[in-house]
Amino acid sequence: MEHRRAAIPALVGGLLLTALLWWAGASTQALYLPGTVDVLGGRAAGELEYWLTPWSYDPPASVRIGAETFGVGEDGATVDNSRYLSLYTTAMQIRFVAVLLFFVPGALLLVRRLPPVNGRVPATLLAVWAWGVVAGTLAVAVSAPWLIAANGRGSYRFLPQLAGMASGGRQILVFAALLAAVVAVLAARVTAKGAGPLPQAVVPVQAARLAATVGTAVIAVSLVVLSYQPVAATLQTAFTGSGLFAEPGDLLRQWLLLGSWAGPAGTPVGDWFLRRVADALVLAAVWWALRRLPVLLTRTTVPAMALGAVCATVLGLLVSQLAQMALTVSDAGMRWGLVYLSSGIGGGVPAALTFGLVAGVAAAMTLRVAGGRAGAAASRADVTDSGPVEPGPGVTGPDATGSGLTGPGPDLRPQASPKD
Repeated sequence: MEHRRAAIPALVGGLLLTALLWWAGASTQALYLPGTVDVLGGRAAGELEYWLTPWSYDPPASVRIGAETFGVGEDGATVDNSRYLSLYTTAMQIRFVAVLLFFVPGALLLVRRLPPVNGRVPATLLAVWAWGVVAGTLAVAVSAPWLIAANGRGSYRFLPQLAGMASGGRQILVFAALLAAVVAVLAARVTAKGAGPLPQAVVPVQAARLAATVGTAVIAVSLVVLSYQPVAATLQTAFTGSGLFAEPGDLLRQWLLLGSWAGPAGTPVGDWFLRRVADALVLAAVWWALRRLPVLLTRTTVPAMALGAVCATVLGLLVSQLAQMALTVSDAGMRWGLVYLSSGIGGGVPAALTFGLVAGVAAAMTLRVAGGRAGAAASRADVTDSGPVEPGPGVTGPDATGSGLTGPGPDLRPQASPKD
C-alpha cells in the first residue's frame, strides 16, 4: 500500500486515541460527584481514579501539596506556586502530543506492510491495537520527568520515581487503543480500495519456522531466565549507580522483565502449573505470530518484522494476563470486583518493546539467511533434475547428448520484488 493511502488511517487512529485518552482523563472529576461511591463502590472508584489520573489535566493531590510545600525559596521569599502547576500542565501536553507522534509512524508502517485486505483484517487489527498500547506507554515514560519535577522532588530517587510513573495509566490505555485500532482498520479498508493487487511473499516453510523459533528464544530469555525471581533479585541489586542515576533496579526490571515466577514452594503444584501455562501462552503467541508474519507482510523487511514482533509480544502478554485473571476468578470468585481483577492488564509493555525489537531483528536475519539457502538449494535441485539435453533430429557428434553444449546457464539470481 502506498504511503498516502496508509497515512490517512494511521492519522485517524492516532487522533482518536489521543482524544479518547484526553476524554478519559477529563472524566476523573466524575468520580468525585456525590453518589459515585454509592454506585460504583469505594474500591472500584479508587481503582478507576488510579487508572484515569495519569491522563487527567487536573493536578493530583501530590502535585498540589508539592507546590505548597516547596513554594519557598532559600532566602525565605515566597516562590510562585504556579510554576509547579505549570510543569504539570506541560507534562500532560507532552504526554498527549507524544501519543500521537509515537502512534502514527508505527501504525503507518503496519498498515502499509500489513494492509487489511485478502484475509489480513484480524492480523492488522491486533497489530495496530498492540502498537497503540506501546505508543501510550512510551508517551507516559517520555513525559514522566516533567511530572516528577512538578511534584517538587525531582532530585530524590529519580529513577525509581521514573519507573513508577512510567507504569501508570496502562489499563485505560488498553481499551482506548482497541477502539482506535478498530476505527483505523476500517479507515484502512476504505483507503485500500482501488489500490490494485498487493504482493504476497512466498516464504519457505522451514525458514519461517526457524525464524519464529529464533525470535521466540529471544523472548524466552526475558520471560524464563531473567524473570526467575532469584535472577531478577540479582538484577535489582547488581547496579547501584550514584547521584541522579542511583537505584536503577526498578527501571531495569521494568524494561527487561516480561514477568515474574518462582518455584512451587508454599503453593499447590496444580495452581503453580496453571500459572506457568498462562506464562507459556506468551511464547506460543509469539511463535505463531512470527511464523505467520512473513507470509502476511507484503514485503518482509527488518523494520516490519521488528515492529510485528513487538506487537506479537504485547498481544502474548495480554493473552497471558487475561488467563491469569481467569485463574484468579476461578480460585477466589468475583469478590474483589472486575476493576481490581483487571488491574494487571497492560503490564510488561516496556520489556516487550525491548525484547520484541531484538526478537524481530533476529527473526528477520534468520529468515533472510535460511530463505536464501533454501532458494539456492531449490535452484540447484531444478538444474540437477533437468537431466541431459535430448538431441534434436539430425544432430550427431559429441554435442548430440548435450555434453559439449556451452553458453550461459539459467539465471539463478534473485529477482526484484514488485513495487508495492
